[in-house]
Amino acid sequence: MEFLDLEPIRSVAGSVKLPGSKSISNRVLLLAALASGETRLHAPLDSDDTRVMQDALRTLGIAVRREGGATVVTGAGGAFPVKAAELFLGNAGTAFRPLTAALALCGGDYRLFGVARMHERPIGDLVDALRGLGAAIDYLVSVGYPPLHIKPAPINASAKMSVRGDVSSQFLTALLMALPLTGRQITIAVEGELISKPYVEITLNTMRRFGVEVARDGWAAFTIPAGAHYRSPGELWVEGDASSASYFLAAGAIGGGPVRVEGVGRASIQGDVRFAEALEKMGARIAMGENWIEASAPLGDKTKKKLRAIDADFNHIPDAAMTIAVAALFADGPCTLRNIGSWRVKETDRIAAMATELRKLGATVEEGKDWLRVTPPAVLRAAAIDTYDDHRMAMCFSLAALGGVAVRINDPQCVNKTFPEYFEVLSRIAR
Repeated sequence: MEFLDLEPIRSVAGSVKLPGSKSISNRVLLLAALASGETRLHAPLDSDDTRVMQDALRTLGIAVRREGGATVVTGAGGAFPVKAAELFLGNAGTAFRPLTAALALCGGDYRLFGVARMHERPIGDLVDALRGLGAAIDYLVSVGYPPLHIKPAPINASAKMSVRGDVSSQFLTALLMALPLTGRQITIAVEGELISKPYVEITLNTMRRFGVEVARDGWAAFTIPAGAHYRSPGELWVEGDASSASYFLAAGAIGGGPVRVEGVGRASIQGDVRFAEALEKMGARIAMGENWIEASAPLGDKTKKKLRAIDADFNHIPDAAMTIAVAALFADGPCTLRNIGSWRVKETDRIAAMATELRKLGATVEEGKDWLRVTPPAVLRAAAIDTYDDHRMAMCFSLAALGGVAVRINDPQCVNKTFPEYFEVLSRIAR
């Protein structure tokens, strides 16, 4: 399908059962592969990114199968058994970065590549950190970027190493998950400000579930204990995707509601549940239970009450913050999103892409290196939205249909990366 035409949406109400979290799914798939024992994963995400991870694990000699509705992974109890492989990892940062680190410590010969955009996403800071351990990693095209060639090399893990934290938290996550393969105590010092801290919390939480407790000095340093070894927890339930929840919660805040998402809530380990706090600051009515969140429009005219404009730092929830940028179309003044520089190195340059597409709808948009300011138009314009092969662009901009205009989403299949059924689910709560 080249495009999908969305008719104007008058209001929304209902409940949505969320797909599994991408961030959790790819982390637990990798840890289950490195662990001793068999792990039964319930409700993991089934999407392009998780299929890429599963295909890579199978190529590396790990048995991954479906059984009774669960995904069952038989772990290697350490390094991957296959010592030579070529791996295509699409545009999945949650697969490419952690696998780079794990394979660099496995003593094999591996080539890792992806789609063109993956080859534009920086990985140099992670490679530098791994080279500091003795890993042999070559850039096949451009220095600092995939594709990569990892060659066998003795690892000389020292007691301390460092990695930059201000480009992508996935570099730190990759090292944390891979370093137990060395069996040694290693402290990772974080250089600069660590962005996307809640994603590192997910990493630490999932490692704990597999028997590795990481000591920490705030956000400045993390220590892997000597003799660390992953052990299967037996069974593990993957909670719903909090980033995906943002679209439906925003729909409830804009289009009346109530809209309830099921699968994340007060007990979630994902930082993106804090998206609900941002909506609340914009005047939305939020209710929350252990495993659900509900959003409704501000009090007043149920479907037309404007949200409040906000000026806020979104470093902690960069993915969900994209939804705020579109919700800004329905605010009572300019909204400013700050500290979102990581958008520049995601599936596309999301700051530039967001600015371009919001302007099509009539908004006035200013952008900087790490900020975006959106001034809503008096009346939205119908528009054809380009999605840049970025799943979140497609899902975010579907919300513009709540402004009483038709919206064309070009290349709607890009949502297959994390939420293949997104448009079908949105249609079920739309009126």
